Amino acid sequence: MRQNIQHVATPFGDIAYSEKGSGPAAIFVHGVLLNGHWWRHVVDRVADIRRCIAIDQFAHGATRTPAEQDVSCKAQAQMLEDFCVALGVDQVDLVANDTGGSIVQIFAARNPQRIRSLTLTNCEVHDNWPPAAFERMRKHVAKGRLAEFCRKMLGDIERARRSFAICYEHPERLSMETLRVYLEPLVATPEALRNIERWFSSYQDCSPTVEVEPLLRRLQAPTLVVWGTGDVYFPVKWAYWLRDTIPGCRKVIELEGARLFFPEERPEELAQALREHWQEASRHIPRT
Repeated sequence: MRQNIQHVATPFGDIAYSEKGSGPAAIFVHGVLLNGHWWRHVVDRVADIRRCIAIDQFAHGATRTPAEQDVSCKAQAQMLEDFCVALGVDQVDLVANDTGGSIVQIFAARNPQRIRSLTLTNCEVHDNWPPAAFERMRKHVAKGRLAEFCRKMLGDIERARRSFAICYEHPERLSMETLRVYLEPLVATPEALRNIERWFSSYQDCSPTVEVEPLLRRLQAPTLVVWGTGDVYFPVKWAYWLRDTIPGCRKVIELEGARLFFPEERPEELAQALREHWQEASRHIPRT
C-alpha cells in the first residue's frame, strides 16, 4: 500500500506528494495512469543523497483537482512552479518520464533559474505526441469506457498485465496491489473519473512543447537523457533531438530493450545514472 502521502495547498488545488531522504531537493514526475508511488524503487536508491519528492499530477493519485481546473500539460507546468514555491524549493533536480516529461520540459524552459539539473526518460518531445500507439486508449476514453477499462483490470490481474505489456518488459511481475495503487484513485469517485477524462481530452495538443523549443535551445542546466530502446511510443531518435536541442545536455544513455516504464523495472540503472549526473552537475559552472 502507498504510505506517507502529504498535501500542500497551491492556487491549483491541494497537490499530493510523498517525500523521502534529505539533501538538495529532487522532484520526480510520473506519467499517465500512474502516480508518485511509481518512482518508489528509484527513490529508495537515491534518498541518501537527495530530498526526493514524488508528486501526483492533476487527475492522478491523491492530488485534489478542482472540477474547473485546467489539467493540460501547460497548466501542470505552472502548477509545478507554485508547488516548488509552496515547499520552499528554490532549485531542484527534475526527473521525469512519459507525460511527466512534457510538463518538466515546459517548466524547465520557462524557469531555468530553478533547475539544478534535468533528467528526461522516454517522454513527449516537441511534436512527437500524441503517439499513434496511444490512439486506441484515447478512443476508449472518448467513448466513456475508461471506468470499465480500469475496473476490468482491477478484477483480473492477467487482463491488467496484458493491457500494460506494451509499457513493460516484464508485465508478469506487476502485482495487483501495485495496480490498485495506480488505478483505484482514477475511478474512486465520479469527480475523479471526470478529471481523468478531462486529462485525456487535453492530451491532443502538442503546441505547448513545440512553443518552448526556442527556450530549450537556451537551457544551460546540466541535462541527462536516459532512453529505453524498446519503447513503441517514443522512439530513441527523440533522445537525440533533446541532446541536440538543449545546450546543457551532455549525455544520452540508451537502455537496450527497455520500454516506456523502465524506471519501475530497471531502477538500479537509472539510479546509478542519476548519482553520476548529479555529481557532475554539482561541478557545473553556468555559461554566460
